[in-house]
Amino acid sequence: MTISIFPADRPAVCLAPMAGFTDRTFRLLCRERGADLVISEMISAKGLCFMSKNTRALYLPQEGDAPYTVQLFGSEPETMAKAVSIVEHDLGQQLLSIDLNMGCPAPKIAGNGDGSALMRDPALAGRVVSAAVEASHVPVSVKFRKGWDAAHENAEEFARVCEENGAAFITIHGRTREQMYSGVADRACMARVKQAVSIPVIANGDVHDAESALETLRKTGCDGVMIGRGALGNPFVFEEIICALNGKRYTPPTWEDRREIAMRHTEMALSEKGDHAIIELRKHLVLYLRGAKNAAKLRTRINSCKTLEELQQIWG
Repeated sequence: MTISIFPADRPAVCLAPMAGFTDRTFRLLCRERGADLVISEMISAKGLCFMSKNTRALYLPQEGDAPYTVQLFGSEPETMAKAVSIVEHDLGQQLLSIDLNMGCPAPKIAGNGDGSALMRDPALAGRVVSAAVEASHVPVSVKFRKGWDAAHENAEEFARVCEENGAAFITIHGRTREQMYSGVADRACMARVKQAVSIPVIANGDVHDAESALETLRKTGCDGVMIGRGALGNPFVFEEIICALNGKRYTPPTWEDRREIAMRHTEMALSEKGDHAIIELRKHLVLYLRGAKNAAKLRTRINSCKTLEELQQIWG
């Protein structure tokens, strides 16, 4: 099965799925800046099977958004297979691939046996992967972590289980579930995972600019990098990394560039979701202020604004 996200002449540069952040508007902005792969927020397989409108709204595309990848989470093979079929029916050729979340550390996810909890049961994880692969007509990937905790670091074994059950490629986040997002992502672990399988491997964790991307690729030998928090407030990061990979000069965005894309982000979201989106957007907008003069004061004002007019006054 062809995996079209991997460029022939360089490693892939991908946007990580992030609940509450990688909605359609943000995916589109990142794609415009060169992201090879954009992924939806994680979506409950059970929620889809209950035909929840709110759940389905998380992945239905807008103009320019597709094709893209939908990420699902769940720990029941039959439910996962049904959810994959629903997504394929809804999206058709607009679906690029399916990603299975087996790395989310959030207590409300892992506490129910989903996300990173599956790393404690590789056999069950394998059955979930196999069920998704059998139900899917597009490539299926798996995103997971270094392990559950320091005493149970099983990323290499887990990677092999994913491969054996049909995963087309995998993404490894170099932290355990216990670490959440603290500490440093373990590149040596990523390198071992790459050596353990023959399918492509994407490295995730502590990639936030061209320098960290190149260092991660050099130390891990992986086939691509995935950027999560480093892309928030900075969709320009994809262009920066791709320029570095291609040996081209990169010109960092000016404050005016950041202001312009923040306002565009706002206008796109309001157009899609209505006026209430301004409150939801605050968490994005404050991140565009990194390095700005009087950032603390601007951040306070943004966190209380309720209309586009207010925001326009704040940005100046």
